[in-house]
Amino acid sequence: MLRMITAALIFAILGTAYADGPQNVLLRERIVVEGSAVTLGDLFEGVDGEAAHVRLARAPQPGGRNFLDPAWVRREAARHGLVWANATGTERVTIERASHAISAGEIAEMIAGHLYIETGRTHEVTLANRTLTVHTPVDAGRGLDLVRLDMDGRTGPFRAEIITHPGGDPVTIAGRADPVIDVPVLARPVARGEIIEAADIEWVSLRADRVRADALMSETGMIGQEARRALRAGEALRAFDLRTPAAVTRGETVALVFQSGPLTLTARARALENAALGESARFVNLQSNRTVEAVVEAPGRARVSGAQVF
Repeated sequence: MLRMITAALIFAILGTAYADGPQNVLLRERIVVEGSAVTLGDLFEGVDGEAAHVRLARAPQPGGRNFLDPAWVRREAARHGLVWANATGTERVTIERASHAISAGEIAEMIAGHLYIETGRTHEVTLANRTLTVHTPVDAGRGLDLVRLDMDGRTGPFRAEIITHPGGDPVTIAGRADPVIDVPVLARPVARGEIIEAADIEWVSLRADRVRADALMSETGMIGQEARRALRAGEALRAFDLRTPAAVTRGETVALVFQSGPLTLTARARALENAALGESARFVNLQSNRTVEAVVEAPGRARVSGAQVF
C-alpha cells in the first residue's frame, strides 16, 4: 500500500512539472503589430496566458519596421517559459507595424483647410514631394496634427511640421500655397464665330496669379457673345476674346437708309464686313455702286449718317 501511495505522489509531482514546464513555440512567418509595443504573443504562435502579454520592445513607427536579435529574443522567451529552437536559422526577427497611409494629396488638403480658416481664402497647396506618404496608427484613425506652418506672407513657399499621432516623430513638409479664385470658363472648345450659351460655361478654381486682370468674372459678360477667335476650354476669357454677334454679315444684302429732315431714301446695299448692332461698317450701294459707311440699326438694316454721297 505504501508503495502505491508513493508512486501516486511521484506521478502527481511529475505530471504537475510537465504541465507547468517550458512551452515549445514557433515564430510567426510575418509579424505585424498594431499597438505601440511588441509582445511575446505577437512573435510566437499559440502563446496564451500571461506570457502572451509580456512586452519585449517598442513597436516601430506606423508603416515602419524594426529588427530584433534572434539570440536576444530566444533568451527573453526562455525567461518566460517559452522554448524557441530557431530551427530555420532566422538571422533577424522583423517587426512591422500596421498603419493607415495618408497621401500627399490628403496632406495638402489639410494644409489648405488650415489656411482657409486662418485667412478666409481658398489656396492651391502643392507639396514639394508629391509622392510623400505618411502613416498613422490603426487605432488612431487618419487624423493629422499640424503643429507648425511657416510662410512668407499669405502666399508662396512654406514649411510645415505635422505629427501623425501622439508620441510620433514630427514630419517636416515643404511646398507652395497659392490663393485661388472661382472663374467662369468654357466647358468645351468654341470655334470662331460661335455663340456662347449658358450650357457652354462652367466655374472652376484657378490660381489667382494665373488669371489676367482683364479676365471676365461674370457669366453675363459671356452668354450670347460671339467668339472672335477659336477658344480653348478651361481658360479664363477676356472681353477682347468676345464680341456682340453680327447683325449683318459680309456679303449680305441690306436696306440702306438715308434720312434728312422729312426726306427718307432707301436703297439696297451689300455689306462688305460683319457688323453688330450699333457698329459702323462699309456697304456698297447696289444702285449707285458707291461705298458708304453706315451704322447697323437692326438685322438687315443700316443707316447712313453725315454728308456722304448716297
